[in-house]
Amino acid sequence: MVIHDACPVCSGKEISLFLECQDHFLTKQRFKIFRCKKCGFLFTQGHPDESEAGQYYESDDYISHSDSSKTATEKAYQVVRKIMLHQKVKLIRRSTGLFSGKILDIGCGTGHFLNSMKRAGWLVTGIEKSYKARNYAESKFNLEVSDNSQISNLNSGTFDSITMWHVLEHFHEPAMIMKEISRLLKPGGLCVIALPNSNSFDANYYQSYWAAYDVPRHLWHFNPDTFSLFAVACGFKVTATKTLPFDVFYISILSEKYRGSSIPQLSGLVRAKFFFLRSLFRKEKNSSMIYLLRKADH
Repeated sequence: MVIHDACPVCSGKEISLFLECQDHFLTKQRFKIFRCKKCGFLFTQGHPDESEAGQYYESDDYISHSDSSKTATEKAYQVVRKIMLHQKVKLIRRSTGLFSGKILDIGCGTGHFLNSMKRAGWLVTGIEKSYKARNYAESKFNLEVSDNSQISNLNSGTFDSITMWHVLEHFHEPAMIMKEISRLLKPGGLCVIALPNSNSFDANYYQSYWAAYDVPRHLWHFNPDTFSLFAVACGFKVTATKTLPFDVFYISILSEKYRGSSIPQLSGLVRAKFFFLRSLFRKEKNSSMIYLLRKADH
């Protein structure tokens, strides 16, 4: 069990209980989320250490590591993923100014994004902890995917872009992975990180039932302000932010399910539409944020 006696972002000593959440997805265990009084950062307190974390992912229903389309939610996820893959390729091209280059996707899952980048003419490399997902990516798409432990063996200054799509919140040592990203990026290279937004309209509404808290798999609960502080501490600067507009629908449906709604799909869609429309006028309140970063010395 990992206990923090200070804020992992600003090292502030005044930390206190913010919420207590249940692992609705798998174990039904309860975990605490603490808040730093100084900077407002939220983090899971008392989570399992890295050697014990694997058991909390051991489910065929863990959708980011699955291509299943059995349920309505899974089918919707697959449809939206196809749309967003196209948008992500466009984002990388537009933000780097390159139509070809070298890209590393950390936490690449089953490899769909990397395959899309490969088809777009990029040289691709993946890092993925899950053997099952890694094997799928290699066999289905013929991708080069390595275990997390191999990231230190990659050559420095190699990549034009490095991406993490809803991955950083899972890392037990997020500052260490940012250090590796800094080493691996070419001068002027682009880092793209997507994260749930703990200050979103849907997070504030669902509170402890908000599916994107996803304790204890999600260890860190960033919002635009706290992520900017974290990026600066790691030697980066946030140069732009984007949104993942469809995430609020998936998260709201799950959140409705977790709080016991008899019609989670319908009630989730209705709530999500409301959150989505409000966030059109306040981007920083979107359910998920994409941060574009470059090293601070460039």
